[in-house]
Amino acid sequence: MNRKPLLAGALSCLMLLVAGGASAGPRTVTAPDAPRALTGDSPVQVSWTDPAQFTEIRSSSNRFEAQSGNWVYQLADALRKSAVKRLPPGQTLEVQITDIKRAGDFEPQHGPRTSDIRIMRDVYPPRITLDFTLRDANGGVVQQGKDVKLVGMNYLHNGVGLRSDSDPLRYEEQLLDEWLRKLLPTDRR
Repeated sequence: MNRKPLLAGALSCLMLLVAGGASAGPRTVTAPDAPRALTGDSPVQVSWTDPAQFTEIRSSSNRFEAQSGNWVYQLADALRKSAVKRLPPGQTLEVQITDIKRAGDFEPQHGPRTSDIRIMRDVYPPRITLDFTLRDANGGVVQQGKDVKLVGMNYLHNGVGLRSDSDPLRYEEQLLDEWLRKLLPTDRR
C-alpha cells in the first residue's frame, strides 16, 4: 500500500486546521483579542466588561471550561436579536453586561470524569447584571437602569430546557428575553 498520498492528505488537513485555528478568533472569552462589544449598525448596542471578572469565571470550580468558547458574544448577539424585534421604531437601546453567572455549575467532587459537566440544580440559577439606556427617536432617555440584577430562580421549571435542550445558553437567553418583555412590552410582530 502506498502511504505517500495518505500522508500528504493528513499533512494537508493538519495545515488547514492550524491555519483555520489561527484565524478563528479567540478560544476563550477572556482572551485579550476577544471582542468586548457587538459591532455593526443597529438600534441595539451591546457591550460587556472584562469577562475574567464575571462571577461565572471567578467562582468556577472549573475555570478552563467556564472561560472556553465565545459564549459572552453569543449571549450579547441573542440579546440584540431579541431586542431588535421588540424595539419600537426610532428608539435605541444601549446595554452593557457587567456580570454573568451561567445556569448550573461544575461539581468536581463527583470525580475527574465529570469535572467538565455542567450540573443543573435549583441552587445554580442563571444571573446577569447589566446597565441599560433606552432612548426615544429624539435621543431623550425613556428609561435607564444601573446594576439591574436578573435572576432566573425558576429556570428548571419553566419548560425552557424541554424546548431547546441543544442550546447551552438557553437559560440565560430566556432570562434576557423575560427582561426585554418587561422593558419593551409591545411586540412589533
